[in-house]
Order: sequence, then C-alpha cells, then structure tokens
Amino acid sequence: MKVAVFPGSFDPITIGHVSLIRRALPLFDKIIIGIGVNTSKNKLFPLSQRVKWINEVFKDEDKVEVQEFDGLTVDFSRKIGARHIIRGLRNASDFDYEKTIAQLNHELNNEIETVFLMSRPRYSHISSTIVREIIRVKGDASSLVPKEVKLYDKGE
Repeated sequence: MKVAVFPGSFDPITIGHVSLIRRALPLFDKIIIGIGVNTSKNKLFPLSQRVKWINEVFKDEDKVEVQEFDGLTVDFSRKIGARHIIRGLRNASDFDYEKTIAQLNHELNNEIETVFLMSRPRYSHISSTIVREIIRVKGDASSLVPKEVKLYDKGE
C-alpha cells in the first residue's frame, strides 16, 4: 500500500492545501494529513478545531485521514508506514526551503521520499500565515479556505 504524509500546521487549512491533497489522491492508496504539534508556535485555532475542519472537508474521501504528531515528520512517516512525504511548492522560495528539508529527511531515513507538487497558479499566493493575518485584523478570508472552515464561529 502506498501511503503518504502531507504534514503541516493547517492553521487553518486553505483551498491551496485542499487542491494539493485532491491532486495527490490518484498517486497514493492513502494520504495521512499530519498536523504537527509544535508547542513553540502560537496557533490561532486549537488543534481539535483544525482536525474537525479537515475531517469535514474530506468526509467523503476514504483515502484521507487526519493524525496529529509531535517531532520530526520523517519519524512520524516511518512510524505509520508512510514511504512518501507530500510537499506543496508555491514559488522558488518554497522550493529552496523544501529542498533542504527533503535532503535532510533523506539523510535521516533514505527509505522515505519527498514528492513535490506545484501549486496551481490561482492558489500560489495563499498561505496559512497570510490567512491568519487577515483573520487577526478582522478581514474576510472566507474565499481562501474551504467552505467547511467557519472562521468566525469563535464569536468574533
């Protein structure tokens, strides 16, 4: 079985993330959306909310599941039997950063390959960081996230 991990904070999941996952589905038997737990980062949305949103977005897709993990992505991948890590690239800066991470992951475990997918041009400007900034200043980010993500359920 070909299993891949698509790691990230998904704070929140964006339409760019969803596009990449849907495009990767034909390549793998299962995609684990791995929500990395990084206590040094200040998250806007609680982990439980992010898991709920992702499960809702992919509720009709048997090949997708969500798991949280702590530590290195390559260790998490090995632990769950994934041989691939999916990473999205929006631009040259993403490539430079992700190439370095992929090379380091290969040094740590040469049985796990990183698969890069280019973002569709219409999503290349979208990142969770930008979406969070829009939300923090009370802007409307609803066009940048899947309809299942109810950004303003927090009472704002």
